[in-house]
Amino acid sequence: MKPQTLLALLGSASVAQAHLVAFAAWVNGVDQGTANNAPSYVRVHPGNNPIQDVTSPNMKCNLNGDAPAAKTVKAMPGDKITIEWHHESRAPTDDIIADSHKGPIQVYLAPTASNGNGNVWVKVASETLNNGVWAVDNLIKNKGKHEFVMPKDLAPGKYLVRPEIIALHGASVVGQAQFYMECLQFEVGGQGTTPLPAGVPFPGAYKATDPGVKYDLYTKPKPSRAADYTAPGPAVWEGASA
Repeated sequence: MKPQTLLALLGSASVAQAHLVAFAAWVNGVDQGTANNAPSYVRVHPGNNPIQDVTSPNMKCNLNGDAPAAKTVKAMPGDKITIEWHHESRAPTDDIIADSHKGPIQVYLAPTASNGNGNVWVKVASETLNNGVWAVDNLIKNKGKHEFVMPKDLAPGKYLVRPEIIALHGASVVGQAQFYMECLQFEVGGQGTTPLPAGVPFPGAYKATDPGVKYDLYTKPKPSRAADYTAPGPAVWEGASA
C-alpha cells in the first residue's frame, strides 16, 4: 500500500471524531450568542456530518438549509466577522476538528431574498495554504475562530453568509473531500453603494474532479505554498478587498 494511501485511510478513520459545525458569530469582537440555540441566526442542520457529494442540493446551506432562521446578525460594511466552529460545544476543552483534516476555509455571500438559489454566491474570502500551514491549522490554533471582513462598500441589505471548510485528508479519492458549511443570516446597514455581482450556484460551483477538490494532501514534496493548491470555485470578488 502506498504511504499516501495509508495516510488517507488513517485520516478517514478519525472522521467520527472530527466533524464540526458553526456555533457562533462575532462582529468586531462582540459575541452574537450561541447560534445553535433557538431562536437562531444560523440555518441549523441536524448533526455535524460533512457533505461529500458536490452535486447535492445540501452543498448550498447543508441539511435544512432552505428553512429560514428566526434571527439575523446586524453588521456594517468593513466589520470584522468571526465565525466560531466547534466539534461538540463551545467549551474550552472542545477539540474543534482533527488536525489531520487539513484544508482551506472560504466564505461566500448571497442575498437572503434569493434563498441561495441560482447564480448568487459570491466569494468574499479564501484562506488556503501559507508556509506549510493550512487554514484549518490556523482554525485549531485560534480555538475554532476564522475571521473575514464584510465588504467595505457593500450595499445595505440582508445577506446569507456561507462559511465553508474543506477537509482534504481523504481527497486523493474522487468524492472523499469533506465539505462543512453553514448559512448565517446577516443584515448589513450603512451607506455602501456596491451590490453583489452575479455569482455561482451551489450545487454547481464545484466538480468532484476540480484540482482543489480531488487533491493529494500527502504528495511529495509536501505542498507548502498557496501556489501549490488551487481553491475550488471562483476568484475572490474584487469588491471584497476594495
